[in-house]
Amino acid sequence: MTDRLVEANAHYAEDFTDPGMDARPVLNVAVVACMDARIDLHEALGLELGDCHTIRNAGGVVTDDIIRSLTISQRALGTRTVVLIHHTGCGMLNLTEDFRHELELEVGQRPSWAVEAFQDLDQDVRQSMQRVRTSPFLLHKDDVRGFVFDVKTGLLREIDPEIPRER
Repeated sequence: MTDRLVEANAHYAEDFTDPGMDARPVLNVAVVACMDARIDLHEALGLELGDCHTIRNAGGVVTDDIIRSLTISQRALGTRTVVLIHHTGCGMLNLTEDFRHELELEVGQRPSWAVEAFQDLDQDVRQSMQRVRTSPFLLHKDDVRGFVFDVKTGLLREIDPEIPRER
């Protein structure tokens, strides 16, 4: 498979011209999303090359490494807006922290990282927004919004950062 990708790159490079862009995103936005292969973030959000920083991991969860990337994105490269995107049908909905225990039994060492599995998409988006908003390393925390992408319709649904109160 890697050979196929390298060959595709060689074809890509034949017609490649340096777009002359700076590493700073044109729209000053960083998008944190799940690594799910069904989601074409640029297409779904109407973005072009150079518009944003795209940071992806399993679940689109805000972890220490996401905070690291966002900190560099803001402090060194000028982003001011953070968009968080989880999605329907996410594999993280089917995992638990037992995954770490199973790995430890299999390989003889417990991973240093948490699985960050979740059962409630909306609540995990809220938690991710809260992690961004409370990070002491981030400069810009006023424009942080979270969404759930529907893999069946392609639509985003915005998540209210406040936990709904039962009446």
